[in-house]
Amino acid sequence: MLSLDDFSPVTLESRDAIERYLQLYPQTHSDNTTINMLCWNHYANYHYSIQNDSLLIMTIVNGERTFRLPIGPRDDGLITDLFSLAYREGGEIPIQMLDETTRQWTENIYPDLPIHEDRDFADYVYLASDLADLPGKKYVTIRGHINKFLKSRKYSVEAITRDKLAEIRIFLDEWCEWKHCDEIPILAYERDAVIYAVDNFNDLQCRGILIRTGEGIGAIAIWGELNPETIVVHFEKALPGFDGTYKVINMRTAKTVQGSYRFINRESDMGAPGLREAKSRYHPDHMAPVWYIRRKEMEARAELFFEDK
Repeated sequence: MLSLDDFSPVTLESRDAIERYLQLYPQTHSDNTTINMLCWNHYANYHYSIQNDSLLIMTIVNGERTFRLPIGPRDDGLITDLFSLAYREGGEIPIQMLDETTRQWTENIYPDLPIHEDRDFADYVYLASDLADLPGKKYVTIRGHINKFLKSRKYSVEAITRDKLAEIRIFLDEWCEWKHCDEIPILAYERDAVIYAVDNFNDLQCRGILIRTGEGIGAIAIWGELNPETIVVHFEKALPGFDGTYKVINMRTAKTVQGSYRFINRESDMGAPGLREAKSRYHPDHMAPVWYIRRKEMEARAELFFEDK
């Protein structure tokens, strides 16, 4: 019987073991990446288990456990074991699904169990060519902001390399001072996440660019591969004072990767209205949805999750 004792904390040392399954079974959502798991470990407390040649992921946020469906070959016995564990040990959202095939798999095994879509955590996925070229009337406002930036500042684009990491730490200190990270919990978590990415840049196999103006670093972008067609932009930061800086770093990131990747995943909007508007303005090619099951609905069908049923 699957138990909590079968799970171990996700660490940098376990990265290769986890990455093996993510590469064998390419993922579509940004949260199923080792970069996100390790950078946000201080918030979500990621744990993993290898069972029946499948990867299981558990998060613990504010003491609430959520389990994700197995990443590996289809094994109905394993999913029923996982649901039984989630029923015993999970929080208000015991089960989460990050791709369409696992949602369908769940529906086939538990056809009467309600499954809900979580719009707030659906990822925005764009064509790299759209973000690089910004074609047509739908991008006219964005192109205007970029042109304003180009007229006001000379800038260069540089790959993020080991010798620039110390300078980027100083940039992040300035960004956090501007954003008042210490006063806003989610920004404090984000500060720690991006600093972890910078401190472990090569071990995490991150890639990135920075925008440099006469005043120093004005913006950075850090990304990693999600699947052979897609990168995830995990972090994108810019300092105030230059209208269009975020739009320039977005465009230059796309120009950097479009020869190797078709899509750019820019993660979710977390339900923030301003962020949703900003991400929608770039016209995503598609979304990468998230689904979940509620505890109260599992409890209403408790007989489904007993091991000896």
